[in-house]
Amino acid sequence: MTTPLLSLRGVSKSYGQIQANKNIGLDVAPRSIHAILGENGAGKSTLMKLISGVEQPDDGSISWKGEPLTFASPAEARRQGIAMVFQHFSLFETLTVVENIQLVMPGKKAELADRTRALGRDFGLEVDPLAHVHALSVGERQRVEIIRCLMTDPKLLILDEPTSVLPPQAVEKLFETLRKLRDGGVSILFISHKLEEIRSLCDRATILRAGEVTGHVDPRDHDAHDLAGMMIGRDMPPPMPAAANAPGEKRLELVGLDYKPDDPFAVPLSKISLTVRAGEIIGIAGISGNGQSDLAMLISGETTLPNGEQDRIFMMGKDVGQLDAAARRKLRFAFVPEDRLGRGAVPEMSLTLNGLLTAHPQKLVRRGLVDKPLAEDFARDCIRDYDVRTPGPDAEAGSLSGGNLQKFIVGREIMLAPKLLFVAQPTWGVDIGAASAIRRRLVNLRNEGVAILVISEELEELFELCDFIQVLHHGKLSEPLVTRETRPEDIGRYMIGSENAPGKLAS
Repeated sequence: MTTPLLSLRGVSKSYGQIQANKNIGLDVAPRSIHAILGENGAGKSTLMKLISGVEQPDDGSISWKGEPLTFASPAEARRQGIAMVFQHFSLFETLTVVENIQLVMPGKKAELADRTRALGRDFGLEVDPLAHVHALSVGERQRVEIIRCLMTDPKLLILDEPTSVLPPQAVEKLFETLRKLRDGGVSILFISHKLEEIRSLCDRATILRAGEVTGHVDPRDHDAHDLAGMMIGRDMPPPMPAAANAPGEKRLELVGLDYKPDDPFAVPLSKISLTVRAGEIIGIAGISGNGQSDLAMLISGETTLPNGEQDRIFMMGKDVGQLDAAARRKLRFAFVPEDRLGRGAVPEMSLTLNGLLTAHPQKLVRRGLVDKPLAEDFARDCIRDYDVRTPGPDAEAGSLSGGNLQKFIVGREIMLAPKLLFVAQPTWGVDIGAASAIRRRLVNLRNEGVAILVISEELEELFELCDFIQVLHHGKLSEPLVTRETRPEDIGRYMIGSENAPGKLAS
């Protein structure tokens, strides 16, 4: 039998009383693409830290090319041939591609530029080494990260959620590159929540649940439903179809909205028009960096329009362009921001206090004093109704996994009984079980007559949730497309600015 490139036996890691990994056994074969599957909090991130030298195991052994080895640091792991591309890129936007590569690779700029071009030709990762990073698309930035790793001549490449910010066309291009790398002798550890992608790309999968390995399978022998069941330990409920509703009253309207951010590298918004009615879900698709963040802040009230810019943003029929976030919330507007920790919740505060951040008008504060029992009941109800895995309402928000914190924040906003709900990246980085629960809640609200706006980089999510989809590209918003009469490939063409972007426009 072929000696595994990487082998883990009985590997365990704890943080205090929390057992992140327990008795992990894993073999990564040479020239393979190996998936790691698991819910949020299953132990995937800790396992990758152990493999890449960021953390050391408490027990067990790691073998590399058949020899026992402990990586004392990420630098040592890189010297041995292990490289990792993280979900959130670590590039300096004001520097050129080759200047970013120079930060981690020795060599003169001209030599590194030539190597960048050569690797681009060999592996389908073409990118201009003299281009500034801020001028690159997200897909091109990802190529820079992979090229930077390839310059270390890795034998094992770890990719964390590599397709979460890519349009469908770029995903297939990435997969071609990964197959070429595998055929050239590089093994790949592939972390993703997108099960169909794993079935298409990977030849092996290890499934984690609650920090333990629950199985090793060939994902090509199982459908996505089976893989999801193995991952979460129960059957996945089918997607909930939206009820057929007649369009209701306008709850959100943007009329020819223009906005030029202070950031010189940000994308200005131009003539944005959008209408969200009661009883419908409108989705906004687009590659990250095309104006989504500034649009979200304008809608939420974190950014207000300059004086004189009236009649551009309406909520429940009222001009709110100069109203702040608190005033908009009084109109029964609720908002789930993209940034869970920092804007959605305060990590050092308990869930009870984080509930108060937006729910205090729900009679949780009387005459300026917090009604602690009611505030705790609110947090406890949210934990129960939204299946938040946590010891209780006194737990700090920062102690929760990403998926569980997202369920709490979404639940908190839904419990405010909004007329208009705006959710940015509702299931970004959330495992399939939690994502399914969140989406079902949103469809339930839509069926009850709530107007919902969703910004998401997950096309599958938008197609599952939305009545209409609009695409944001270079600060301009497309006309609404009827979801059931539009294909993902059509949305992908809008996302990359293709002139031939078909799709059924809403009447």
